[in-house]
Amino acid sequence: MSAEDIQEKSDVEQIDESPEKVEVPPEDVVEDEVVDTPTYLRTLLEGARAAAPPLSRLAASVKNEALVAMAEGLEEATDLLLEDNEKDLDAFDANNGREAMADRLRLTPERIRDMADGLRQIARLRDPVGQSSGMQERPNGMKVGRVRVPIGVIGIIYESRPNVTADAAALCLKSGNVCVLRGGSEAIHSNMAITRVLSEAGQKAGIPDGAISLVERTEREAVLELLKQDRFIDLIIPRGGESLMKLVTEHSTIPVIKHDKGVCHTYIDADADLEMAEAISVNAKVQRPSTCNAMETLLVHQGIARTFLPKLGKTLLEGNVEIRGCEKTRQYIPDAESATEDDYGQEFLSLTLAVKVVKDMDEAMKHIQTYGSRHTEVIVTKDYGRALRFLQEVDAGAVMVNASSRLNDGYQFGLGAEIGISTTRIHARGPMGLEDLTCCKYVVYGSGQLRE
Repeated sequence: MSAEDIQEKSDVEQIDESPEKVEVPPEDVVEDEVVDTPTYLRTLLEGARAAAPPLSRLAASVKNEALVAMAEGLEEATDLLLEDNEKDLDAFDANNGREAMADRLRLTPERIRDMADGLRQIARLRDPVGQSSGMQERPNGMKVGRVRVPIGVIGIIYESRPNVTADAAALCLKSGNVCVLRGGSEAIHSNMAITRVLSEAGQKAGIPDGAISLVERTEREAVLELLKQDRFIDLIIPRGGESLMKLVTEHSTIPVIKHDKGVCHTYIDADADLEMAEAISVNAKVQRPSTCNAMETLLVHQGIARTFLPKLGKTLLEGNVEIRGCEKTRQYIPDAESATEDDYGQEFLSLTLAVKVVKDMDEAMKHIQTYGSRHTEVIVTKDYGRALRFLQEVDAGAVMVNASSRLNDGYQFGLGAEIGISTTRIHARGPMGLEDLTCCKYVVYGSGQLRE
């Protein structure tokens, strides 16, 4: 089984399981099983829908105070969060290539501090709700413009990383949206603990009950039922592998913004600064390989391959990176494994890297178009013209020049903790921050104007 298959199975562990398998819920939620899933969800979603109007009217100061209180709550509950996270880790099988998934699941004191810092940063950002634009006076004296408003109730279906629970809740809160969270079953204890801390701290600060809701049911039926609730939910945001994306888009009666896999490329151009190129390549692959913005394929111009690849290969191999290269790559890195066609387009989520030597930038861009997932694409070059052409012609949520793909992140872009990185070609592409979680409505100021 490939790393991508493992990722997809993790993302939809309860969705893709065979009918014969019987779901055994965690002890924490067994008592809820006396209520059937549709009834459970309806009760949860009625509470979420009821919270939407009062939440949308809250002043920015109240939301900011709540976010700070939620951040303090996470830090104060560090020991309890680690205990609940340990339950998930104990139940998780990290063998057979699932080490990357275990890393995504694991909480540490540092990661909890990072979650709290993300909430504080969001509190410092400008509130998008109520911002107006395009106000103009028509010939009849009527004034027309647009104002940003919350989307309403947002359902977020995601995989093993518990930090998504805090990030999503905070961004939805600041943008005036109710969030309904459904994390992976492998993180159920962690997600329940984080949601409990956030909800209690938020309500004490004036956030309405139901504004942050977690679906605690882990069975397949819960996701399928959730995707039908267009009466209560305004938008679905799935974050995970291809199987999850396929299931959500096929079954949802609710609008969907996809946050798909990250098959990220770095192309080293003929006149690149090779010292910079090596630093960027190593950072993009090694710094945290289990994330969606880590580099999965390195493309190297044939003109500098002989000089660049032997040194880079030595550095990567010393860092325990498994290199899978084309025939030319293996001439310069003899310890590299032979790459197969399946290795290109693969999201490894581990210390595995596909490498290919290309004739020129045109071949590199064609490779990216064929195998990329429209997530993050990078060129390293000193040629201004080729840099501009790469930026204009490569199709991705983020296209970067002379920077690591790991920097495609809401926090790094100044958006605060992101809801995810959208690979959908609609209004929101790349890291989705506060403004992307709002929509606009027209407002009209008249003085008795009539249609003639």
